[in-house]
Amino acid sequence: MFDFSTPLQCVPFDKINPGHFKPAFEAAIRQAGEGLKKIASNADEPTFENTVEALERLNYSLKRLEQIFFNLNSAETSKELQQIAQEVSPMLTAYYNDITLNEKLFTRVKQLHDARAEAGLDTEQLKLLEDTYKGFVRNGANLSQEAKEEYRNITEQLSVLSLKFEENLLDETNAFQLHITDEHDLAGLPEDVKEAASMEAKARNRNGWVFTLKAPSYQPFMKFADNRNLREILYRAYNSRCYKSDEKDNQEVIHKIVNLRLRMANLLGYKTYADYVLEERMARTPGRVNTFLEDLLQESKPAAMKEYAEVQAYGSKHGVDFKLQRWDWAYYSEKLKNEKFSFTDEMIKPYFRLENVEAAIFNLATILYGISFQPDSALPVYHPDVKTYRVIDQDGTFLALLYVDYFPRESKQGGAWMTN
Repeated sequence: MFDFSTPLQCVPFDKINPGHFKPAFEAAIRQAGEGLKKIASNADEPTFENTVEALERLNYSLKRLEQIFFNLNSAETSKELQQIAQEVSPMLTAYYNDITLNEKLFTRVKQLHDARAEAGLDTEQLKLLEDTYKGFVRNGANLSQEAKEEYRNITEQLSVLSLKFEENLLDETNAFQLHITDEHDLAGLPEDVKEAASMEAKARNRNGWVFTLKAPSYQPFMKFADNRNLREILYRAYNSRCYKSDEKDNQEVIHKIVNLRLRMANLLGYKTYADYVLEERMARTPGRVNTFLEDLLQESKPAAMKEYAEVQAYGSKHGVDFKLQRWDWAYYSEKLKNEKFSFTDEMIKPYFRLENVEAAIFNLATILYGISFQPDSALPVYHPDVKTYRVIDQDGTFLALLYVDYFPRESKQGGAWMTN
């Protein structure tokens, strides 16, 4: 299932439509559920192969479907995809709970884990066994029956709330536009920034210039625009997203997520959700994180206060008769940097064209790992902005496909991120 008959088994984005996904999820979950029953009810004594390895292979098709769907929901979403995500996320959560809360299955995994020292497993097998056992424990396998039901309910609620948070944020980001019709309001902005704003306005069938809350539009405006009132408008719009007590407000969503996470952590025996999450991360405990942050604050604050005073003094020297606010910081910091060093970010832009940076990163990967990247424009993509590359090992072996998707758009979540 989902081994596509396409070149390199690439995803046939050109043949997929949203209506395909829910039936595919239902079929994949049903198929995986049947496999799960066979593993859990196996009358043979548990072995690494018939239990741990079988579990590892069980969800291959479902995981691939998830990767395709949730990547699309992040990179090229629509109201239809968002609705499907709201419907399938609880289904997926319920299925994965069926694995970790299955007593027969956990008994088999625990038996193998308890006897791991004498099992003759290699390093990779031991690692997989440890991770599998830990995954069961951290996802409710040791809970009472009553607590398991509560855990199920909490995790299914969380799966929907997290999606709702992201949907609201994307909608709020897309909803705002700063429409400028007076060219004097563009004072200070570099030509390429003005040109991009003009293109944005044309795309929206508007005259003049349009600035949005997406990073390539927002950040240069805050750094270069002379009009302080407009900087404040843009800043407040950006930082009040989903905080307006309307249908896109995320305050209640956050409250629910925080409380559900705390209750889930308590059920699993942790004092806080931070204790639960950090157990599997480098820091290990909230205490170590707080100590690190406090040390960082103490070491960095003197330099930060000195820099703040320097920027404020620069502003005063140039006629500023007010205390600098958050919407002033990037603007006056850039001015001060230029005065001190005769240097601006605009001066280095010609050397950091996207094509140059991409070539440099690919070359670095070749030097470090011996891999190379061959463009392949014949492969189907989910948006015209996407470029595809074959990733080739140094001996000529094909390793993977890389899809690069650099530019913001209304159907795409913001920020720098990747999926597999």
